Amino acid sequence: MTNSINHTETRAMQVIARVHTPFAEKFGVPRQSGLAPTAGRIVFEPPYRNPDALRGIEGFSHLWLVWIFDRAERETWSPTVRPPRLGGNARMGVFATRSPFRPNPIGLSCVQLKKVEWETPDGPVLHIQGADLVDGTPLLDIKPYLPYCDAKPDAAGGFTDALGGALLTVECAGALLEWLPPEDRSGLLAVLANDPRPRYQNDPQRVYGLTYAGHNVTFRVEGDALLVEGIE
Repeated sequence: MTNSINHTETRAMQVIARVHTPFAEKFGVPRQSGLAPTAGRIVFEPPYRNPDALRGIEGFSHLWLVWIFDRAERETWSPTVRPPRLGGNARMGVFATRSPFRPNPIGLSCVQLKKVEWETPDGPVLHIQGADLVDGTPLLDIKPYLPYCDAKPDAAGGFTDALGGALLTVECAGALLEWLPPEDRSGLLAVLANDPRPRYQNDPQRVYGLTYAGHNVTFRVEGDALLVEGIE
């Protein structure tokens, strides 16, 4: 017997924490988690600062973060989107992409857990690496990454398999990098090497700018080389 009842359920979700990263805006954020060794911190909201809620988490090397695209919420949704990696022209089904413009603006990221700081003025704080989130992004949940079932080395990547993973060569004067603390330099260089520009923009004279760890970084791209012009 078929159940003919058709209804939509809504459930209230609570923000449990916020992620703090070097990215003050969307431009420059890695397209996927783990592409750049960017440092970050997870600070829990007051009701969830109970150390017991994190008991055992230090034994895991990686975590799944479930979060909200709070800078990309819309009142309506479209069944198809234009992935930037395809040049912004080809349309794909929203559920075949990781576009932020979804019926429910929920994101999923896998990050490395570097350490747990148990006693701070903000309660326990998780130090992470490899986040692809804007500073202040709200978290809905945290789950441990389980290698025995989460890792799928033979998985197919759909239309993304053909996009390749070639990196740009970053040319940046050492004097410019000195504007950044040492712990932030490798993260910035990895972000730039992954080419933060939209795929359809390829003007070698255009100067781009992104904010990273409170610094304004300007650069141009000529062929396969990214030239850093300033860090202020």
